[in-house]
Amino acid sequence: MVTPASIFHTCALFLKFHTLAVLARLVWGNQEMIWTLSWDALTARPSPRTVALAKPKKDFGKHQRRPLFLYSCGRESTIWERPLLVDFNFPSDRLLKLSEPKKCSAAYLRQRPRQSPEWPVSPAARSYKASPRIMELAKPKVLHPEFLLAREVPTRVTNAAALARASSRLQRLAEPRVREVTCCYESSFLESVIRPVSKLAQEAIASPRTLELARAKSLHPDYVPLRDAEWPVTKTAKHAVATPRLMELARPRKRPPMDSAQFDPDAFTVKETAKKATCSARIQDLARPIKR
Repeated sequence: MVTPASIFHTCALFLKFHTLAVLARLVWGNQEMIWTLSWDALTARPSPRTVALAKPKKDFGKHQRRPLFLYSCGRESTIWERPLLVDFNFPSDRLLKLSEPKKCSAAYLRQRPRQSPEWPVSPAARSYKASPRIMELAKPKVLHPEFLLAREVPTRVTNAAALARASSRLQRLAEPRVREVTCCYESSFLESVIRPVSKLAQEAIASPRTLELARAKSLHPDYVPLRDAEWPVTKTAKHAVATPRLMELARPRKRPPMDSAQFDPDAFTVKETAKKATCSARIQDLARPIKR
């Protein structure tokens, strides 16, 4: 039976859930969500699996006493302080967590066919007689008939080889080959040339073509030599006065610090003029997807 009290109680619960849903909404500047969330999505309850996945990961580095700005953008790396030797007597919580063996799920333990890790052998398998094919496959592989074992490291020299005498042919072949040295010449007096020049070469007369090729390569007519390291400054440059435009360009650009640039509260705020802007025909043409 519907009574005024039950209707009032239902309306109160509805207003309570609606207020909680509105307060739980995330606000990104002055933007609205593209898709509106349904009432079922706002009042839905997560499953146990979702709750388990939503748990934050344990922070094992909270005892290291490192500043938070160390991991922010634009910070240079610092030298971490070495922990005390007392902390090495017992493994850390992180090592204990990693050393835990992987636990089997309860569903797997209920479905596996046996409880012991030992595989049971049936009586039929114990009394089974192997076939000739299995007996043939069970034989170890035989070595090749011409297989020779590895020799020992020190090779034994026979008495005949130790008492043998080399023939004249072997002695002649054992002599090193004498090669003529062509990169050096015999030493002589200081005024002599390194390489001997024949008389015909000394009395030869160069042709006009040879004289032309022997000339050094001349520089280009428009060649300008390098400037000196010290440039002379003119008097007009010394007494020149900079214009206001040059003074404005000479000022260094002021950039906001990384702390304020990284955490910008107005990062998601859209200007009113941008909301009311209309796209040009060119932008609309570029925004169309490519037809493939």
